[in-house]
Amino acid sequence: MFLNTSKLSKLDATLKAAGKSVIAFSGGVDSSYLLYRASQVVGDDIIAVTVRTPYMSAHETEEATDFTTKYKIKHQIVDIPIPEIIRYNPTDRCYFCKKTLFGHIIKFARENGYKNVIDGTNADDLNEYRPGIKAIQELKVISPLAEAGLTKQEIRKLAQKVNLSLWSKPSMSCLLTRIPHETEITDKILRMIEKAEEVLFNFGYPGTRVRIHGSIARIECLPGFINKIATDPNRDEIVDKIKQAGFTIVTLDLEGYRSGNMDRLL
Repeated sequence: MFLNTSKLSKLDATLKAAGKSVIAFSGGVDSSYLLYRASQVVGDDIIAVTVRTPYMSAHETEEATDFTTKYKIKHQIVDIPIPEIIRYNPTDRCYFCKKTLFGHIIKFARENGYKNVIDGTNADDLNEYRPGIKAIQELKVISPLAEAGLTKQEIRKLAQKVNLSLWSKPSMSCLLTRIPHETEITDKILRMIEKAEEVLFNFGYPGTRVRIHGSIARIECLPGFINKIATDPNRDEIVDKIKQAGFTIVTLDLEGYRSGNMDRLL
């Protein structure tokens, strides 16, 4: 794939202009490549900040820590509880969540002498329904990847080019996206989902979502996984382990993974 080098130049220019900055770091492909590039361009003037909440997978935080350790990048984890404004998983949850999380990151930046806050929004995100983007724009967070016009596919290619092992990592989202709107968020529900998805990850199904409907687990697989999981010789063991997480019924959604699927059930 041909990449317009002017996009990379624009990215570097934005990072240099931002100066001493905090990068909101989730551990996903976009923020990982952004953090890596910033470390090359800006050096020690950047720090990664990961906000750890009960509705973020522990696996994602561990990968974020491993990444910053490997590339010797400063990293800070900020712990916050479930914000009360999203306790019942409202339809505008993403807006209020981003507003809260980035509020904490901005507070960290101010208290520690960092000039700007940067995030990994890419150009494709701007063309999708993402209420959280409105929140970060209101907070004046800088999105260098989006400003440079870099798409998800281009970012993956750039990450692969510099040998970042996570270049092909499936996109992930917070655990709240697995829960129907207007449902009270409890630690029990979050841990059920997290444990069930960890089971599927360990059996070779990365990026698989487990949507929860009461005590029913509805599995949404990435393309190519539906037939594989249905005929998996370890299927009974997978089902048993998911039930051990707290579910009573385990189902496989034949439509597969759809981003924002819970929003379609409104």
